[in-house]
Amino acid sequence: MGISIWQLLIILVIVLLLFGAKKLRGLGGDLGDAVKGFRDAMREQKDGDETAEKLDQPTSKRVIEGEVTSKEKDRAES
Repeated sequence: MGISIWQLLIILVIVLLLFGAKKLRGLGGDLGDAVKGFRDAMREQKDGDETAEKLDQPTSKRVIEGEVTSKEKDRAES
């Protein structure tokens, strides 16, 4: 047995009487701003991750002078 539409309307009327329409409107605006800020932060983090992936080079293709790679090590051992 769930909550009917009439019970929800009664709860809504009580909340409006307790807090007032102006305060609820402000609360809704604050909540909307918080959600918008969260979405923007997630988008920035996703863009930052994609940029970092583009900048990463596979280490097997970069050899620092004097560094022994696994291929050179195998040739030296045989």
